[in-house]
Amino acid sequence: MYFEYNRELIAHTKNLEGARWSATKKCWYVDDTHEVLDTLPRHFKDMATLKNNTGYEFGRGGFEARQLKYRLDEQVHRFKKHLMGKRYSKSTIGTYTSFVASFLHFSQKGIDKLETRDVERYCEEVLAKNNRAISTHRQFIGALLQFKEMHPGLDFEVSESMRPKPSRLLPVVLSKKEVLDILRATKNLKHRATLAMIYACGMRISEIINLKISDIDFDRMQVKINQAKGRKDRYTVLASSILPLLENYFATYRPNQYFIEGQKGGKYSPESIRSFLHKSCKAAGIKKRVTPHTLRHSYATHLLEGGTDIRYIQELLGHNDPKTTMIYTHISLKKLNQIQSPLDLAFKEITESEKQNKKLPISPSD
Repeated sequence: MYFEYNRELIAHTKNLEGARWSATKKCWYVDDTHEVLDTLPRHFKDMATLKNNTGYEFGRGGFEARQLKYRLDEQVHRFKKHLMGKRYSKSTIGTYTSFVASFLHFSQKGIDKLETRDVERYCEEVLAKNNRAISTHRQFIGALLQFKEMHPGLDFEVSESMRPKPSRLLPVVLSKKEVLDILRATKNLKHRATLAMIYACGMRISEIINLKISDIDFDRMQVKINQAKGRKDRYTVLASSILPLLENYFATYRPNQYFIEGQKGGKYSPESIRSFLHKSCKAAGIKKRVTPHTLRHSYATHLLEGGTDIRYIQELLGHNDPKTTMIYTHISLKKLNQIQSPLDLAFKEITESEKQNKKLPISPSD
């Protein structure tokens, strides 16, 4: 629940059973259950109107509106079980379920009354109007395709043709000096070890969070990434230069199971990693938009510039399609620096011509 600072509203929210404050998200949150959602409108009556991100107002419309909401929530729950049965990843299940729930509440109809125009309106009024990313739009269509597969008898149409073409954006890449500057600016030992491992091994943020101490083989200087994206295992190389840092980190923090753990044990949160990386970049004077995945992009690009074969880079990154890895050939300085700008060539030709003309003797006519 997001709202502008208001002492009275904050105090009233604290009295709501189960309400908690998220310092990371800067918002209040409660459990997403029928009982709690039915309580919210009564708790905030005459104080505030609650809306979700599609503009649906909770608690408005009386009994029939609440009954419709419960029926839609039941459909969302069934859809979630459908995706779990197809063994989709936890991340994909969460994303697809969220999209379907948002779409159903936006339409304010039973699923048997959904029309193709409802899909178009959601794309126009929610995705396009709020300038959501093309990748988000594509995920929404992917979620509806799965929902339609679950309900083949529904009248509304959704097809691959409704999915926009993906944006061909080149990733942000740091120089090697910028990477070292970020690590030097990271004063906290745990944070520095985390960022160093992400870059040194080319990890995704989900992979560093799930990395167990037992997955690090110091004898063979390898790190095993278990069940990463696409449910694939892979090995990556452990950098020898990181060993003193890791030795110091393990001796100081003594993690129990995972490479990086929260204050009370268990997995570390991705939000915390993004947060301290942002602070380190600011301290290092880095102006680029840097995320944990930027370190992975930089790892791959630096390997390519160092002469590593693109096929080995594909294996180290865990890419299924070599075309995904080929994007780094577009940003590698090793190749780009071999290309001369026409402006440089023009200056070079003019300079050489002027040098030759100066050596020519003065003609009698002059």
